[in-house]
Amino acid sequence: MKNRKLSHSDPQQHRIPDLDIIDLEAQDAPGDARPGASDGSRPTDGEPDGQEDGKKRGPASWLNIHTVLLAVAVLFVAGIVYKVMTFGEYVDLDEIFSDGPGEYSDTYDTILPLLDDSNNPVYKDYSQGATILAFGNAPFADDRGSEDNLVRLMEKETGATIYNCSVSGSLMTTVLNELHADTVPWDVFNAYWLCNILAGSERADAEYLEALELLGDEAPPEAREVYDTLKSIDLDDVDVIVVMYDASDYLAGRPMSNPGNATDITTFAGNTEAIIEYLHYFSPDTRVIIMSPTYAFALDDNGEYISSDMKRYGQDVLSIYAILQYASCVSRSTTFVDNIYNTINEDNAKKYLEDNLHLNLKGRKKVAERFAYALNYYNQDPRSAGSQE
Repeated sequence: MKNRKLSHSDPQQHRIPDLDIIDLEAQDAPGDARPGASDGSRPTDGEPDGQEDGKKRGPASWLNIHTVLLAVAVLFVAGIVYKVMTFGEYVDLDEIFSDGPGEYSDTYDTILPLLDDSNNPVYKDYSQGATILAFGNAPFADDRGSEDNLVRLMEKETGATIYNCSVSGSLMTTVLNELHADTVPWDVFNAYWLCNILAGSERADAEYLEALELLGDEAPPEAREVYDTLKSIDLDDVDVIVVMYDASDYLAGRPMSNPGNATDITTFAGNTEAIIEYLHYFSPDTRVIIMSPTYAFALDDNGEYISSDMKRYGQDVLSIYAILQYASCVSRSTTFVDNIYNTINEDNAKKYLEDNLHLNLKGRKKVAERFAYALNYYNQDPRSAGSQE
């Protein structure tokens, strides 16, 4: 090919290049081809998808992932704030208790009839002159000679003859598992050892008399009377034995239970079970009724009365003592009267307790009614009652 060079005199060197005239109005029209696109399509080189030079962006074109996440976070926080501000509903306690504190729907009452050797129910009518022994402490022992004494009120409610074998100041628990009057003379006044005397135990008899001699004037005032009563009664003539101790064991910090020994008499529940076991063995025809402590208040470190469900003196709070006593009764198929929830509870205790522990007259009457209810629950065989109807 021949090399061609342009000289200054060459007219093509000063030639003006051809210019394309662009129609801007036509360019803005939708669907029109842009310059340089011979097939009528829109060239996209150097432009984002869906965006053209000289055109306004759509309303959603400003959104991106960061904006979306920020909006979600704001809505989430706003939702939490709303929930916190509107959580729950105001409750007017005065309106709820306008008709009184109400009643507990949960109760540990376990009312059972007497059972024979084959665990079949034996129905007796205790409304016809039954003979009953009462073991315990303050609930039965307070105002012993008064017509307002709880045992006397129980007699009026049931028509039964009840021998008061309670000992004031005694506890449901013992210090030792064996009797040693010379070391712990007060153990002999425990219901378990009193039942031993009733059943004719010579060892328990001797230890009791030794304790009376050692204590002298410091012995409970009714101690001799209780001993004489036990010695005068034939266990075979006893229809029912009722046991009730107050919250003194809890307040004294005495042990509640021993998982390794269900009949450990040094524990509240264990002594309960030991009494039941002993009486079932020596007097299987005697019905046993265990009544739990009624509610009692505890004392905080400042000497102020507080709920006994908030204070531990020993292993646990008062309600657990009663619940484990209930468990001991259930394991031995024995009647349990729930006084701590179903008779005198935290809501009504001030009405029935005179000093946050001992029963006043209203409280005694209420407990007496509950005992009568449990005693006479199976006076008639429910099967025969159904057939008569």
